[in-house]
Amino acid sequence: MKNVILTDGGMGQELVRRSQSEPTPLWSARVLIDEPDLVRGLHAEFINAGARVITINTYSATPERLAREGAEDLFKPLQKRGIELARQARDEAGDAAIAGCLSPLFGSYAPALTISYQETLDIYRRIVAEQVDGVDLFLCETMASSEEARAAVTAASESGKPVWVSWTLADHGTPRLRSGETIASAADALGNLPVAARLLNCCRPEAIAAALPELIELGGLVGAYANGFTSTEALKHGGTVDVLHARHDLGPDAYADQAVGWVEAGADIVGGCCEVGPAHIAALRDRLQQDGYAITGVSHA
Repeated sequence: MKNVILTDGGMGQELVRRSQSEPTPLWSARVLIDEPDLVRGLHAEFINAGARVITINTYSATPERLAREGAEDLFKPLQKRGIELARQARDEAGDAAIAGCLSPLFGSYAPALTISYQETLDIYRRIVAEQVDGVDLFLCETMASSEEARAAVTAASESGKPVWVSWTLADHGTPRLRSGETIASAADALGNLPVAARLLNCCRPEAIAAALPELIELGGLVGAYANGFTSTEALKHGGTVDVLHARHDLGPDAYADQAVGWVEAGADIVGGCCEVGPAHIAALRDRLQQDGYAITGVSHA
Protein backbone atom coordinates (compact mmCIF):
# COMPACT_ATOMS: atom_id res chain seq x y z
CA MET A 1 0.00 0.00 0.00
CA LYS A 2 1.48 3.33 -1.04
CA ASN A 3 1.50 6.23 1.41
CA VAL A 4 0.30 9.61 0.17
CA ILE A 5 0.69 12.90 2.04
CA LEU A 6 -2.49 14.97 1.64
CA THR A 7 -2.17 18.74 2.03
CA ASP A 8 -4.77 21.47 2.30
CA GLY A 9 -6.24 23.54 -0.53
CA GLY A 10 -6.13 27.24 -1.31
CA MET A 11 -6.91 29.66 1.50
CA GLY A 12 -7.15 32.99 -0.32
CA GLN A 13 -9.95 32.44 -2.83
CA GLU A 14 -12.02 30.50 -0.32
CA LEU A 15 -11.66 33.28 2.26
CA VAL A 16 -12.66 35.87 -0.35
CA ARG A 17 -15.92 34.01 -0.85
CA ARG A 18 -16.62 33.84 2.88
CA SER A 19 -15.55 37.36 3.87
CA GLN A 20 -17.61 40.51 4.10
CA SER A 21 -14.70 42.60 2.83
CA GLU A 22 -13.65 43.49 -0.70
CA PRO A 23 -10.29 42.10 -1.90
CA THR A 24 -7.27 44.40 -1.75
CA PRO A 25 -3.58 43.72 -2.48
CA LEU A 26 -3.16 42.94 1.24
CA TRP A 27 -6.55 41.35 1.71
CA SER A 28 -5.42 37.86 2.70
CA ALA A 29 -3.12 39.42 5.29
CA ARG A 30 -5.70 41.82 6.72
CA VAL A 31 -8.22 39.01 7.17
CA LEU A 32 -5.90 37.55 9.83
CA ILE A 33 -6.65 40.60 11.96
CA ASP A 34 -10.14 41.57 10.84
CA GLU A 35 -11.76 38.13 10.52
CA PRO A 36 -9.57 35.59 12.34
CA ASP A 37 -12.45 33.17 12.90
CA LEU A 38 -12.73 32.71 9.13
CA VAL A 39 -9.07 31.75 8.87
CA ARG A 40 -9.13 29.43 11.86
CA GLY A 41 -12.34 27.83 10.66
CA LEU A 42 -11.05 27.21 7.14
CA HIS A 43 -7.86 25.62 8.43
CA ALA A 44 -10.02 23.33 10.58
CA GLU A 45 -12.25 22.45 7.63
CA PHE A 46 -9.24 21.37 5.59
CA ILE A 47 -8.04 19.17 8.45
CA ASN A 48 -11.51 17.66 8.81
CA ALA A 49 -11.53 17.05 5.04
CA GLY A 50 -8.41 14.93 5.38
CA ALA A 51 -5.45 17.32 5.05
CA ARG A 52 -2.46 16.27 7.11
CA VAL A 53 -0.39 19.34 6.26
CA ILE A 54 -1.77 22.89 6.42
CA THR A 55 0.08 26.07 5.47
CA ILE A 56 -0.16 29.27 7.51
CA ASN A 57 -2.13 32.05 5.84
CA THR A 58 0.74 34.55 5.49
CA TYR A 59 1.24 34.35 1.72
CA SER A 60 0.85 38.10 1.22
CA ALA A 61 2.28 39.16 4.60
CA THR A 62 5.81 39.68 3.26
CA PRO A 63 7.91 42.77 4.10
CA GLU A 64 8.03 43.85 0.47
CA ARG A 65 4.29 43.66 -0.10
CA LEU A 66 3.48 45.29 3.23
CA ALA A 67 5.96 48.12 2.59
CA ARG A 68 4.44 48.68 -0.85
CA GLU A 69 1.08 49.28 0.82
CA GLY A 70 2.51 51.38 3.69
CA ALA A 71 1.88 48.68 6.28
CA GLU A 72 5.31 47.22 7.06
CA ASP A 73 4.65 47.58 10.80
CA LEU A 74 2.15 44.71 10.44
CA PHE A 75 4.82 42.21 9.41
CA LYS A 76 5.56 40.64 12.80
CA PRO A 77 1.96 40.76 14.11
CA LEU A 78 0.65 39.09 10.95
CA GLN A 79 3.24 36.35 11.02
CA LYS A 80 2.45 35.66 14.68
CA ARG A 81 -1.30 35.65 14.06
CA GLY A 82 -0.99 33.31 11.09
CA ILE A 83 0.83 30.75 13.19
CA GLU A 84 -1.55 31.11 16.13
CA LEU A 85 -4.64 30.53 14.01
CA ALA A 86 -3.19 27.44 12.32
CA ARG A 87 -2.18 25.95 15.66
CA GLN A 88 -5.59 26.71 17.16
CA ALA A 89 -7.25 24.98 14.20
CA ARG A 90 -5.04 21.94 14.70
CA ASP A 91 -5.93 21.82 18.39
CA GLU A 92 -9.61 21.98 17.43
CA ALA A 93 -9.76 19.67 14.42
CA GLY A 94 -7.06 17.06 14.84
CA ASP A 95 -3.59 16.04 13.83
CA ALA A 96 -1.78 17.96 11.07
CA ALA A 97 1.67 19.36 10.47
CA ILE A 98 1.94 23.12 10.02
CA ALA A 99 3.98 24.45 7.13
CA GLY A 100 5.60 27.86 7.19
CA CYS A 101 5.00 29.91 4.08
CA LEU A 102 7.77 31.38 1.94
CA SER A 103 5.91 32.96 -0.95
CA PRO A 104 7.02 35.07 -3.92
CA LEU A 105 8.15 38.50 -2.75
CA PHE A 106 7.28 40.33 -5.96
CA GLY A 107 3.90 38.89 -6.87
CA SER A 108 2.74 35.46 -7.93
CA TYR A 109 3.80 34.34 -11.41
CA ALA A 110 6.43 37.13 -11.68
CA PRO A 111 9.77 35.41 -12.35
CA ALA A 112 12.13 38.40 -12.31
CA LEU A 113 13.62 39.56 -8.99
CA THR A 114 13.28 43.30 -8.60
CA ILE A 115 16.03 43.55 -5.99
CA SER A 116 19.36 41.75 -5.70
CA TYR A 117 19.65 38.11 -4.79
CA GLN A 118 21.27 39.01 -1.47
CA GLU A 119 18.45 41.41 -0.58
CA THR A 120 15.93 38.73 -1.52
CA LEU A 121 17.71 36.20 0.69
CA ASP A 122 17.78 38.67 3.59
CA ILE A 123 14.00 39.16 3.36
CA TYR A 124 13.37 35.44 3.33
CA ARG A 125 15.62 35.11 6.38
CA ARG A 126 13.45 37.69 8.18
CA ILE A 127 10.35 35.65 7.39
CA VAL A 128 11.96 32.39 8.52
CA ALA A 129 13.01 34.00 11.80
CA GLU A 130 9.40 34.94 12.58
CA GLN A 131 7.97 31.53 11.64
CA VAL A 132 10.58 29.02 12.75
CA ASP A 133 9.38 28.46 16.31
CA GLY A 134 5.77 27.86 15.28
CA VAL A 135 5.97 25.59 12.24
CA ASP A 136 6.99 22.00 11.53
CA LEU A 137 8.41 22.49 8.04
CA PHE A 138 8.86 25.23 5.46
CA LEU A 139 7.06 25.38 2.12
CA CYS A 140 8.75 27.58 -0.49
CA GLU A 141 5.79 27.81 -2.84
CA THR A 142 4.83 29.29 -6.19
CA MET A 143 8.48 29.84 -7.06
CA ALA A 144 8.57 31.21 -10.62
CA SER A 145 12.33 31.17 -11.15
CA SER A 146 15.37 29.21 -10.01
CA GLU A 147 16.88 32.30 -8.38
CA GLU A 148 13.78 33.01 -6.33
CA ALA A 149 13.60 29.39 -5.20
CA ARG A 150 17.31 29.29 -4.31
CA ALA A 151 16.95 32.31 -2.03
CA ALA A 152 13.87 30.90 -0.31
CA VAL A 153 15.30 27.41 0.13
CA THR A 154 18.61 28.77 1.42
CA ALA A 155 16.84 30.79 4.12
CA ALA A 156 14.50 27.94 5.04
CA SER A 157 17.28 25.35 5.20
CA GLU A 158 19.15 27.46 7.76
CA SER A 159 16.30 26.73 10.19
CA GLY A 160 17.22 23.06 10.35
CA LYS A 161 13.60 22.11 9.62
CA PRO A 162 12.42 20.12 6.58
CA VAL A 163 12.07 22.21 3.41
CA TRP A 164 9.67 21.65 0.53
CA VAL A 165 10.21 23.64 -2.66
CA SER A 166 7.38 24.10 -5.13
CA TRP A 167 7.73 25.69 -8.56
CA THR A 168 4.92 27.21 -10.62
CA LEU A 169 4.80 26.42 -14.32
CA ALA A 170 3.78 28.21 -17.48
CA ASP A 171 0.25 27.06 -18.23
CA HIS A 172 0.84 26.05 -21.84
CA GLY A 173 3.58 24.58 -24.02
CA THR A 174 6.60 22.49 -23.11
CA PRO A 175 6.93 22.17 -19.30
CA ARG A 176 8.86 25.18 -18.03
CA LEU A 177 8.90 27.43 -15.00
CA ARG A 178 7.26 30.78 -15.63
CA SER A 179 10.80 32.14 -16.08
CA GLY A 180 11.24 29.81 -19.04
CA GLU A 181 13.71 27.59 -17.17
CA THR A 182 13.41 23.83 -17.15
CA ILE A 183 12.58 21.94 -13.99
CA ALA A 184 15.94 20.19 -14.15
CA SER A 185 17.85 23.47 -14.32
CA ALA A 186 15.83 24.89 -11.42
CA ALA A 187 16.65 21.81 -9.37
CA ASP A 188 20.33 22.08 -10.30
CA ALA A 189 20.37 25.70 -9.11
CA LEU A 190 19.65 24.47 -5.58
CA GLY A 191 22.99 22.66 -5.52
CA ASN A 192 23.45 20.68 -2.31
CA LEU A 193 20.79 22.50 -0.33
CA PRO A 194 18.72 20.01 1.69
CA VAL A 195 15.29 19.63 0.12
CA ALA A 196 12.85 17.12 1.60
CA ALA A 197 10.36 17.31 -1.29
CA ARG A 198 9.99 18.92 -4.71
CA LEU A 199 6.56 19.99 -5.91
CA LEU A 200 4.67 21.87 -8.61
CA ASN A 201 1.84 24.27 -7.75
CA CYS A 202 -0.50 27.08 -8.74
CA CYS A 203 -0.74 26.22 -12.41
CA ARG A 204 -3.18 24.26 -14.53
CA PRO A 205 -3.51 20.57 -13.60
CA GLU A 206 -2.82 19.72 -17.22
CA ALA A 207 0.55 21.51 -17.00
CA ILE A 208 1.38 19.50 -13.89
CA ALA A 209 0.52 16.21 -15.58
CA ALA A 210 2.84 17.07 -18.48
CA ALA A 211 5.72 18.07 -16.19
CA LEU A 212 5.44 15.38 -13.55
CA PRO A 213 7.65 12.76 -15.29
CA GLU A 214 10.54 15.24 -15.35
CA LEU A 215 10.03 16.03 -11.68
CA ILE A 216 9.92 12.35 -10.74
CA GLU A 217 13.20 11.74 -12.59
CA LEU A 218 14.91 13.99 -10.05
CA GLY A 219 14.23 11.41 -7.33
CA GLY A 220 13.03 11.87 -3.77
CA LEU A 221 9.56 12.85 -2.62
CA VAL A 222 7.56 14.71 -5.26
CA GLY A 223 4.14 16.30 -5.24
CA ALA A 224 1.69 18.68 -6.84
CA TYR A 225 -1.20 20.99 -6.06
CA ALA A 226 -2.86 22.82 -8.94
CA ASN A 227 -5.05 25.89 -9.16
CA GLY A 228 -8.50 26.10 -10.71
CA PHE A 229 -8.13 29.35 -12.64
CA THR A 230 -9.03 29.73 -16.30
CA SER A 231 -5.87 31.83 -16.66
CA THR A 232 -3.50 33.88 -14.50
CA GLU A 233 -2.50 36.41 -17.17
CA ALA A 234 -4.84 39.13 -15.89
CA LEU A 235 -3.16 39.33 -12.46
CA LYS A 236 -0.54 42.08 -12.51
CA HIS A 237 1.95 43.21 -9.86
CA GLY A 238 0.03 44.79 -6.99
CA GLY A 239 -3.31 43.64 -8.37
CA THR A 240 -6.10 41.73 -6.66
CA VAL A 241 -7.45 38.25 -7.23
CA ASP A 242 -10.90 39.44 -8.27
CA VAL A 243 -9.57 39.79 -11.84
CA LEU A 244 -9.15 36.00 -12.04
CA HIS A 245 -11.89 33.51 -12.86
CA ALA A 246 -12.50 29.94 -11.82
CA ARG A 247 -12.85 27.07 -14.24
CA HIS A 248 -16.23 25.33 -14.34
CA ASP A 249 -14.81 21.91 -15.13
CA LEU A 250 -12.78 21.34 -11.95
CA GLY A 251 -15.34 20.49 -9.31
CA PRO A 252 -14.33 18.18 -6.45
CA ASP A 253 -14.69 14.94 -8.42
CA ALA A 254 -12.95 16.27 -11.53
CA TYR A 255 -10.09 17.65 -9.47
CA ALA A 256 -9.77 14.32 -7.65
CA ASP A 257 -9.48 12.60 -11.03
CA GLN A 258 -6.53 14.84 -11.89
CA ALA A 259 -4.76 14.45 -8.54
CA VAL A 260 -5.20 10.68 -8.36
CA GLY A 261 -3.64 10.56 -11.81
CA TRP A 262 -0.56 12.32 -10.40
CA VAL A 263 -0.36 9.75 -7.61
CA GLU A 264 -0.69 6.90 -10.10
CA ALA A 265 2.19 8.48 -12.04
CA GLY A 266 4.38 8.55 -8.93
CA ALA A 267 3.53 11.63 -6.85
CA ASP A 268 3.85 11.24 -3.08
CA ILE A 269 2.19 14.52 -2.02
CA VAL A 270 -1.06 16.01 -3.36
CA GLY A 271 -3.39 18.80 -2.37
CA GLY A 272 -4.81 21.95 -3.90
CA CYS A 273 -4.06 25.61 -4.52
CA CYS A 274 -6.29 28.55 -5.52
CA GLU A 275 -9.96 27.62 -6.15
CA VAL A 276 -9.50 24.22 -4.48
CA GLY A 277 -11.57 24.14 -1.30
CA PRO A 278 -12.35 21.69 1.50
CA ALA A 279 -14.88 19.81 -0.65
CA HIS A 280 -12.16 19.13 -3.22
CA ILE A 281 -9.78 17.84 -0.55
CA ALA A 282 -12.50 15.63 0.95
CA ALA A 283 -13.27 14.16 -2.48
CA LEU A 284 -9.57 13.55 -3.06
CA ARG A 285 -9.25 11.87 0.34
CA ASP A 286 -12.16 9.57 -0.45
CA ARG A 287 -10.80 8.64 -3.88
CA LEU A 288 -7.35 7.90 -2.52
CA GLN A 289 -8.76 5.67 0.19
CA GLN A 290 -11.09 3.91 -2.25
CA ASP A 291 -8.12 3.20 -4.51
CA GLY A 292 -6.16 1.63 -1.66
CA TYR A 293 -3.75 4.44 -0.77
CA ALA A 294 -2.88 5.22 2.85
CA ILE A 295 -3.12 8.91 3.72
CA THR A 296 -0.27 9.99 5.94
CA GLY A 297 1.25 13.17 7.31
CA VAL A 298 4.76 14.27 8.23
CA SER A 299 6.59 14.29 11.55
CA HIS A 300 5.92 17.31 13.72
CA ALA A 301 6.27 18.53 17.26
